[in-house]
Amino acid sequence: MSTADRFRAAVGNRDLAALDALFTEDVRLNSPVKSKPFEGKAMVLALFGVLLRTFEDFRYVGHFEGSADGADGVEGPATVLPFRTTVNGRQVHGIDMLHLAPGDSAGPEGLIKEITVMIRPQTAVVTVGEAVLAGLIADGLVEAAPVSG
Repeated sequence: MSTADRFRAAVGNRDLAALDALFTEDVRLNSPVKSKPFEGKAMVLALFGVLLRTFEDFRYVGHFEGSADGADGVEGPATVLPFRTTVNGRQVHGIDMLHLAPGDSAGPEGLIKEITVMIRPQTAVVTVGEAVLAGLIADGLVEAAPVSG
């Protein structure tokens, strides 16, 4: 089973332990709602904990293999996984692009070193951003912004 297939299964089963086994220690996730990536296995796994609670009826609807430049500017193996989900009643269409580290003991494809998430339409981006922020605050991963008055 490929790294991408194992990722799909882990997300589908809401299995954080299986996701943990697929990420490099320095994995980064590029979010559609935040300019700086989420960095490091602990933070990315915590984010997935929020995402798996927030996304309703999540399903992958395709699988495309190829290559792409990662944040390091190096072209390497990549998989694009289109998905559909609902967040707070709003339909969300998106993709997860997995950038893989070179093969090692984790298997012929290696581990996931970077994930880039893209979501449409813009109203869905706003809805997802608000829901994920609320989850991150609830889990103590970020502080709530002070209310100015």
